[in-house]
Amino acid sequence: MSTPAALADRVEELLAAPLPLPIVTAGDPVLRRPAERYDGQLTAAQLARLIAAMRDTMHAAPGVGLAAPQIGVPLRIALLEDPAQVPDAVRTARGRVPLPFRVLVNPSYEPVSADPRRVGFFEGCLSVPGWQAVVARYARVRLRALDEQGSPVDEEVAGWPARIVQHETDHLDGTLYLDRAEPRSLTSQEALVERWSQPTPHTAAGELGFSLPVDG
Repeated sequence: MSTPAALADRVEELLAAPLPLPIVTAGDPVLRRPAERYDGQLTAAQLARLIAAMRDTMHAAPGVGLAAPQIGVPLRIALLEDPAQVPDAVRTARGRVPLPFRVLVNPSYEPVSADPRRVGFFEGCLSVPGWQAVVARYARVRLRALDEQGSPVDEEVAGWPARIVQHETDHLDGTLYLDRAEPRSLTSQEALVERWSQPTPHTAAGELGFSLPVDG
């Protein structure tokens, strides 16, 4: 575990660099270690600057979420934001609705007992550039966290926003989306655009030979 002083120094070093910040890619141990709970290791000003830099980096990538370990900071902090500028067919099939910018501190999630369905869709990651794979995730989760002001968050999240919550929280546990993916679904970004851009991955499942959740 890093000392608060070491973490603060690391953050200051990052914030002195030009934006956007470099994104850590698969193979770096920071992505495979559970991040430390945030417990005031940074000053309020440092935290605000870190969040602002992460948001710039997320937008530049571009992505719909970014976890602190993805910039080399092993703290349980993640950002989410998705304008969801997608065709209506995609919006309907995936439940991809706009997700306003938000900060999650020390988040955790669990399936909603009344709706434990899992659904499978292609998913990518800024730390695994150029590839996507189908991941079965809960259609609805209960999210618990704090926001950047320390106020509690306790709510149900559904559809694509629930997928983003699960993906980014997994990062904080040292889990990459590939750990949960259907191996036979792995596809390059180019092949995804050329062959598998349908609203659902059912065609890809048939052609590539992998299974989708029966209830999704």
